[in-house]
Amino acid sequence: MVRRYYSLPSLSALAAFEAAARHLSLTKAAEELNVTPGAVSRSVRALEDELGNPLFLRRHRAVELTREGETLAAALHESFERMAATFRQIKSFGGQASVTVGSTMAMAHLWLMPRMGAFWNRHHDIVVDHVISDHPHGLDRPDVDLRLRYGDGEWPDELSAKLYDDRIFPVASPAFAKAYPAASVKDLAQLQLLSVEGIDWTWTTWSEFLREVGHPDRHINVRRFNSYVIAMQAARSGQGVALGWASLVEPLIEAGNLVRVTDFEISAPQSYFVTWSARRPLSPQAVQLKDWLLSLGSLSSTQASRLPISLEQPTRRRSPKAKGEPA
Repeated sequence: MVRRYYSLPSLSALAAFEAAARHLSLTKAAEELNVTPGAVSRSVRALEDELGNPLFLRRHRAVELTREGETLAAALHESFERMAATFRQIKSFGGQASVTVGSTMAMAHLWLMPRMGAFWNRHHDIVVDHVISDHPHGLDRPDVDLRLRYGDGEWPDELSAKLYDDRIFPVASPAFAKAYPAASVKDLAQLQLLSVEGIDWTWTTWSEFLREVGHPDRHINVRRFNSYVIAMQAARSGQGVALGWASLVEPLIEAGNLVRVTDFEISAPQSYFVTWSARRPLSPQAVQLKDWLLSLGSLSSTQASRLPISLEQPTRRRSPKAKGEPA
């Protein structure tokens, strides 16, 4: 039998286990690796047999990591992240430098894309790639350098810098607001309400908003979406009232596509952050993009694309706790 130099099990088995541990799902790991769930299960079983310890506790339609599984998963995740970063660095030698930024569809479509032209005009030599995911853990990938997140600033193994706080208020199309005027919070609660729900229940819903402004009645007419962009499209086409996050809808209000419905508003419970891995340093190009993004944080939507890059770098290490945002 040929001796393995590093005394490691099969690399394909390790990759299968790492994906299954990251997703806590054999099915999702199989989708990522483009194999069958049975193949992932066999790889994990072979790994457990070689180690002599169970790595997962098999529940009904779910798996949980054992203590040994958590230890191995953490080591593999860190190792794969470092390998991916090294691969990208070597791949970029002799070509254009690239940075990958991740965000939800709403953040990309309504906040980031309108501003990215200004960054490109300043940095023609940096290619910015985008990863878009509305799943709470969809951006937890080693190929993502910077993440735009909504939360309390606490994510496992990440450093964070605050972008901005936000405000939330009702918005609708001008025609809808004219046809269904709301003079009070009770009037507002009786309208057709467009709510973003279903992926991450930490998002602010209409029930929470109305409770904050003094109307705790749960009997409201809610139409639910799992995409903020689609909910905004429904609002723009006169189908109801949506909760507008100021940073995302101000350009739509300025363009006359939406109007505020009543003066009621609340402060967003959490904030927007730029985050990045605490396990590996950012490339010089990623630092440039991070600093530019932070320079936009305190500006209005109309000013954000015109100011120079800031060198502010408020960073901090956080403990594990993920939050969600409109998607």
